[in-house]
Amino acid sequence: MLLGADSLDDAGVIRVSEELALVQTVDFFTPIVDDPEDFGFIAAINAFSDLYAMGAEPLSALAVCGFPKDVLPLAVLGKIFAGAAAACALEGVALLGGHTVKSPELFYGLAVTGTVEGPRFLTKAGALAEDALLLTKPLGTGVLSTWLKRGSLPPDLMPPLLLSMKTSNRQASQVLRTVAHALTDVTGFGLLGHAWEMAQASHRGLEIFWDRVPTLKGARAAAEAKAIPGGLMANRKWVEQRVLGWEEVPEPVAVLLCDPQTSGGLLAAVPPEAVEGALAQLPGAAVVGKVLEGPAGTIRLTMAPRRQ
Repeated sequence: MLLGADSLDDAGVIRVSEELALVQTVDFFTPIVDDPEDFGFIAAINAFSDLYAMGAEPLSALAVCGFPKDVLPLAVLGKIFAGAAAACALEGVALLGGHTVKSPELFYGLAVTGTVEGPRFLTKAGALAEDALLLTKPLGTGVLSTWLKRGSLPPDLMPPLLLSMKTSNRQASQVLRTVAHALTDVTGFGLLGHAWEMAQASHRGLEIFWDRVPTLKGARAAAEAKAIPGGLMANRKWVEQRVLGWEEVPEPVAVLLCDPQTSGGLLAAVPPEAVEGALAQLPGAAVVGKVLEGPAGTIRLTMAPRRQ
């Protein structure tokens, strides 16, 4: 075992030979959208993301599902499976089967196995002082999904929300694995929670440019409408004790920095000389901060330096 449950990382790693290691993870959740095929597709893409955050390539998957058959028709289950199968086919992942149980609440996800050669895998540790922090997707899936559940999401905000959650991190991983010193994906703990894990694992400090963090269309409006998921409140309570500089941050932005993401983007610590090349290959990615020498495990929120 090269990496196990005692680390803060996104997947476990087992050496098979000097040239090869297996990377494994499991992820599942309850529906965040109404369409069952979209739900299955998003759940699969989200599960693959943990391997992409390690610089690995997914190879195979097993489905994990809980289904309330006395509440929903079986046709819904078939559509969820079809959505996930379509995502697997798109990513070149073999869906080998899985297991479904009766459950009072619907959930779906995948246990995924992938590979890294060398083995050269990336972790949340390894960020170096002066590295730039790159974020590959905008924030806001949590608040927008909550707005949707309340029946208040404006129709024009649904397409960009779906597009973000259904977009794979595969390309971003393939670009960043060649240059990044540290890598993770931004999911349930929000940007600040996962950034703190990187700072802690790397024994560095981080500076987050709150005015440069990209957000989905309508995300600030959802935050202003108090479409706050329970996980966001827990995230904020936790990071407020560990993050400095809240005083100047507008409230909607502070909310989104803690927003739990579904199928969020990758957060990478990239050396300054590699930033321009990475951004050129990753439309939509943004520099959202930088790595500091220390203090270890600390984050400061600031505005980005003005361009000269």
